[in-house]
Amino acid sequence: MERIKIGLLGAGRMGKNHARVYSTLRYADLAGIYDPVTEAGRKLAAQYETTAFAELDAMLDRVDAVSIATPTPTHFSLVAACLERGLDVFVEKPFTETWMQAEELVALTQRSGRIVQVGHIERFNPTYGELKLVLENLSPLVVNFRRLSSYVGSNTDVDVVLDLMIHDLDLALDLAGADPIHVEADGFTAFSGAIDYAAVNLKFARWPMLTLTASRVTEQKVRSIDVTALEAYVEGDLLNKSIQVHYRTVGEYVNHNRAGAKYRQESVVQRIHVPIAEPLQAELEHFVDCVRTRKTPLVTAEHGLRTLRLADTVRTLINARMLDARFADGCAPAVAAPAVAAPAPGVAAAFAGV
Repeated sequence: MERIKIGLLGAGRMGKNHARVYSTLRYADLAGIYDPVTEAGRKLAAQYETTAFAELDAMLDRVDAVSIATPTPTHFSLVAACLERGLDVFVEKPFTETWMQAEELVALTQRSGRIVQVGHIERFNPTYGELKLVLENLSPLVVNFRRLSSYVGSNTDVDVVLDLMIHDLDLALDLAGADPIHVEADGFTAFSGAIDYAAVNLKFARWPMLTLTASRVTEQKVRSIDVTALEAYVEGDLLNKSIQVHYRTVGEYVNHNRAGAKYRQESVVQRIHVPIAEPLQAELEHFVDCVRTRKTPLVTAEHGLRTLRLADTVRTLINARMLDARFADGCAPAVAAPAVAAPAPGVAAAFAGV
């Protein structure tokens, strides 16, 4: 079957990962790389024996689809240009800087009939897939997402909501299968002047409470989803690809050895097998398959818009009363304002029509 000619936009950290994966895919041909820093594009193209283009238009004339791994502020114009040329598009998260830009691109996607897949990579994390299967047999009460990193090495083009929390906002919407009716959010800045730490509570009409924490001021990398259910407590580690389910049992003393030593057994821990798979490879392979078969991607432009709308609500709430930890007392407000909680009608209105 004919291979899909992919053009890669961006030769930075994510672009290098895209190039590595596309070079291994059966039905993909990495047909060219464009980066405004021409030396970066040439170096990456030489590594994967493809063409480095000095002009974007020249590359777009020679490919079937594009993979956009450039800074977020460039996404809107690049996606629009590619769609207008009739190309299918994979674009890294966040979809765009604002949900208004995303709304324009959704309309353009619908008019063009092209495929747009947004890079919410955790949807392709095998741990998340197995966790969803586990939850089918449980009655969740609270779902707690934590995504923590140090400031060094973080993406400071955007705040921590758009850089880190947006992954979990997408997963929260996917798990709940609905939009929240109430949002509470708070946070502070510690280094960048933008949001560096965010804590969010989401309430849904027919789903338990979801809490999310995102930090780029924590000196440990954490990517976890913990679920308290009526029947068990579930620990999901997206980073180390593991799931443990702690089931309640009736406590009883059990003989431990012939000497008569006993211990009290109060719970049983089940370790769920998580398949070995690289999320990025699964994600880009899915994109190529969608281009070949013309099926709808798992994460569409509409999903990208919906997540950005929720992220915008979160950022608005935090920015209204954000504390500035750069001050000596740690409690000087960056912007003073009252409320923390978004009223339900406002949240519902923000999500209308998606």
